[in-house]
Amino acid sequence: MADALKAEGNRAFAEKNFDLAIEKFSHAIELEPTNHVLFSNRSGAYASKKDFPKALEDAIKTTQLKPDWAKGWGRKGSALHGIGEPTNAVDAFEEALKLDPTNAQAKSGLAAVKRVLESESDPNGSASNPAASFNNIFNDPQLIPKMARNPKTSKLLGDSEFMAKLQMVKENPNNMMGETMQDPRFIAVLSVLLGIETEFPSGTSSNGVDSNMGEAPSYSSPNPNLQQGPSARKAPGPKEPVPEPEPEPEPEDEETAGLRKAKEAAEAEKKLGTENYKKRQFDAAIEHYNKAWDLHKDITYLTNMSAAKFEKGDFEGAIQACKQAIEEGREVLADFKIIAKAFGRIGTSYEKLGDLPQAITNYQKSLTEHRTPDVLNKLHAAEKAQIKGEKEAYINPEEAEKARELGNLKFKEADWPGAVEAYSEMTKRAPNDPRGYSNRAAALIKLMTFPGAVTDCDEAIKIDPKFIRAYLRKAQAYFAMKEYNKCFDVCTEAMEQDEGGANYKEIEQQQQKALQAQFAGRDGETEEQTMERIQRDPEIMGILQDPIMQNILQQAKGDPAALQEHMKNAGIRSKISKLVAEGVIRTR
Repeated sequence: MADALKAEGNRAFAEKNFDLAIEKFSHAIELEPTNHVLFSNRSGAYASKKDFPKALEDAIKTTQLKPDWAKGWGRKGSALHGIGEPTNAVDAFEEALKLDPTNAQAKSGLAAVKRVLESESDPNGSASNPAASFNNIFNDPQLIPKMARNPKTSKLLGDSEFMAKLQMVKENPNNMMGETMQDPRFIAVLSVLLGIETEFPSGTSSNGVDSNMGEAPSYSSPNPNLQQGPSARKAPGPKEPVPEPEPEPEPEDEETAGLRKAKEAAEAEKKLGTENYKKRQFDAAIEHYNKAWDLHKDITYLTNMSAAKFEKGDFEGAIQACKQAIEEGREVLADFKIIAKAFGRIGTSYEKLGDLPQAITNYQKSLTEHRTPDVLNKLHAAEKAQIKGEKEAYINPEEAEKARELGNLKFKEADWPGAVEAYSEMTKRAPNDPRGYSNRAAALIKLMTFPGAVTDCDEAIKIDPKFIRAYLRKAQAYFAMKEYNKCFDVCTEAMEQDEGGANYKEIEQQQQKALQAQFAGRDGETEEQTMERIQRDPEIMGILQDPIMQNILQQAKGDPAALQEHMKNAGIRSKISKLVAEGVIRTR
């Protein structure tokens, strides 16, 4: 049934009916919730609908079910790219290529994500559309000072209607571009920003508003003697219209001309700096960016300089350049995105210097200015690294031994909370010593905190699978919780790990206690009640439905001695013991 639904989903996907494909894959998943291919297909359908969050959920599930399947990691990379997390997407695509170096989807996806990251890290920025370039012009940090210095535009600063419109242009250039380019006041501002001096056309009022705006222009006839109407003689063929003369540019004052020339010279230096940056000639790039800043105070020159210093390895220099950019940017009300970028680079520089607290502080400041996935990921990574570093710095074997001795003393004095506290200190000082976790489990059992004791025993066993004391304490905790089957299983595991049988007697005693407790709990139980209880126990039903166990039990009916032979196998012995303990096999 699941295969049929999968096939229907694939057909719907091929027909680009993604909603139907998702529905079919979802029904198939209900039937086979561990089929990684179904989750992968549904992830692809969600991605095709641009529903990348759901695509990511299914991709993550795919990698959990089948971590060695390259296509699942490719799905995850595509979904991460879709939700705007290029850094994590790179990791997913690289994992896919580790598993399958020839995977075309992963190769193309990785290349696309890397292009995105390169474009974001380019100090020269990018302008992929006219609206973005238009927005960048009006977001010039020097906009207000330039308008104030020019007599043509200084009076516009007092026009509240114009200033409101200017703010709308800065916030939404796509919707305002057409309207803006019809307003001669904006043409005047553009001319000042670009260093192109123009005069207002005739008909422009003193406050910068075109009094004839919206009216069609009138033209006089090129020949006033031509007759009009049907009796008129045929006019000569159309001629090329004579272009109207261009208005003469208004003469520049010395200050305006000097500022324009300085801006042009600075941009030329910036261009040279960027060319050297791309060639990885960072010293030359820094020199050109410095010259650009000296010529014209635009903070993008400082942020570009910081990028070059960072790549050069001069992290202190990069920090200073970014701090200067932030300080200067605050004074001229620079774009918050530029400020955020500077804080982010300061954070990365501090991280390179090994100063994680400062790195985290500046990543947080960057996110306060402007939230981006890249800086958010860096913040999370830095916080994890800081926690790990603090833990590693706290490790001290000598202090761990002192804590263990203190814990033992507290335990003997029956001061269980004090023992837990001392053993907890030991786990921090020596996180790879299983004794700390096992000893704390013993104290937790005394405090009747059995789940915590089981967790500590699992940690001790994870560190040292041969540490039998942890198995015994885990079995004690399960016994106290009346989880007799689990207690029995832990004892079986302990026997398998007990080299030379040094702890066999103690393990056997705990196992027998569990069996006796089970027998006592069934005292006076009828066969019908036994069958009802067995049917509610999935573990016992699983043993009974095992074909091998069915064959062994069938043999035992005719030849009880055969059962003893099968008991030599540890796995079979454990299952038969459970059946005996649950009353499935009754002994006389």
